[in-house]
Amino acid sequence: MFTVKGFAAQSATTPLAPFSFERRDPGPDDVQIDILYCGVCHSDLHQARNDWSNSLYPMVPGHEIVGRVVKAGADVSRFKAGDLAAVGCMVDSCRHCAPCEASLEQYCAEGFTGTYNSRERGTKNLTFGGYSEQVVVEQRFVVKVPENLDLKAVAPLLCAGITTYSPLRHWKVGPGQKVGIVGLGGLGHMGVKLAKAMGAHVAMITTSPEKGKDALRLGADEVLVSRDEAAMKKARGSFDFLLNTIPVGHDINPYLGLLKLDGAMALVGALTALEPPLQGINLIGGRKTVAGSLIGGMAETQEMLDFCGKHNIVSDIEMIRIDEINEAYERMLKNDVRYRFVIDMASLKAA
Repeated sequence: MFTVKGFAAQSATTPLAPFSFERRDPGPDDVQIDILYCGVCHSDLHQARNDWSNSLYPMVPGHEIVGRVVKAGADVSRFKAGDLAAVGCMVDSCRHCAPCEASLEQYCAEGFTGTYNSRERGTKNLTFGGYSEQVVVEQRFVVKVPENLDLKAVAPLLCAGITTYSPLRHWKVGPGQKVGIVGLGGLGHMGVKLAKAMGAHVAMITTSPEKGKDALRLGADEVLVSRDEAAMKKARGSFDFLLNTIPVGHDINPYLGLLKLDGAMALVGALTALEPPLQGINLIGGRKTVAGSLIGGMAETQEMLDFCGKHNIVSDIEMIRIDEINEAYERMLKNDVRYRFVIDMASLKAA
């Protein structure tokens, strides 16, 4: 065991503060990473404040981790000291169920082990995340980072990037398709960039006309304001696929009218009840699908990073110091970030 510094929440009502804890020594299959940058996800805020009633304390959040390998176990074949490496939302799974064997560890039948706010398989020790100096992770759950990308802006790809890439790939988004990205935020801005790079005609669908200019800057071909009834009517039946990134319960019925026959809408943001109720006719009338998608497996996460390397795609970020994290959480509640906070973990040395 070795001691590392981090920032932790001790309860749902206390601010994040300096915290020292123990990491396991790397075993034969483990990679020890010196964390350079860690993205700040909305789920970090929800978990720290127990919004989902499943929080374990003390909690060191952070599952968008980028750094350099400082030590690799004897049986590690993919990494060596000095390599760039990244860790996303999970650090283990059962490895033997059908989803795990299909490289879909995010759908592990036993539930994957989260990078934080989870318990290690075997020891039941709490997992602690990337708001810390170093992390030790089994090599299967570590991915390589393309050398050409801006490291600090890579960090959010480990959650926001893969959360949007996976459904776009699963529903085979590509040239000749019209794709709508619903909601412009941390997820939505990545959806625009990725769908455009896949060759689709991309429309940003937003309630805020003022976001239109930024959506076009990000690569959208057009902007559809969902509160504009005339524009929504004109767009009916014109979309092949919708990626819905809205993070709260909302009315999805108007969006279903935008889909073509056999069109699909995938939800990646809303974890709570959708209100008002879904009207069956909006599905039946066009053989349409409403589905959901959760991050991606490890093979797909590596594929996503390689795709981003090829197309030079990273997140739009705002860098912060670790001692600014509580302020950043408050700003996130006000949607005051364009579009992802990233912590410079070098600042932890002075915290």
